[in-house]
Amino acid sequence: MGTKGELIPRADAVKAVALTCRRMGMLHVAFAATLVKELGQEKGEELTTKAIKEYARMIGEKKKEIAIEQDWELTEENFKKLSDLPAFGMHDEYEETIEGSEKRTRAYGCVMSKVWHEYGQDKLGRIYCYVDPASVMTFNPEFKMVHTKTVPDGDPFCELTFRSTSEKDKKELRKKTTNFQAIEGGITQKPKKT
Repeated sequence: MGTKGELIPRADAVKAVALTCRRMGMLHVAFAATLVKELGQEKGEELTTKAIKEYARMIGEKKKEIAIEQDWELTEENFKKLSDLPAFGMHDEYEETIEGSEKRTRAYGCVMSKVWHEYGQDKLGRIYCYVDPASVMTFNPEFKMVHTKTVPDGDPFCELTFRSTSEKDKKELRKKTTNFQAIEGGITQKPKKT
């Protein structure tokens, strides 16, 4: 480890972030698997989803608070500008693509999904990914970030895009037990500017 004020090579920084992401992936699946073991599959998954929803609420509210303090509009661009994720080390690489008229981000080599797969817990790991639609909808309920593809679901990469929400999506998020598959399967037009 470096000392205060010492610069470290980028490769070492990438490795350090990846190790932290690996631990996060292990922590998530350890909690989820423990809940399933103690309470059964259905109840364990339900409580894991509730925990991720609460985690997402905390993220979305903090970003919203910062945006309001900065007098920024609650837009997709400003949500992305307020990213609290590492710029490197969490995934091997990113690319922006266009599918029809929809801008999408593809993330390759998700460190956390590799961990979930290694432990045979892709399904429980996938629940973590619901942090994206829930945090975005907390920031601004008029749009959401959805996964059109995910590695835990068997895809070769994760692909995300912003979409407008429907009243049904908003109602679903407010439910005590949220069905995030329903939210992610919603409408496809570009988010409205608010």
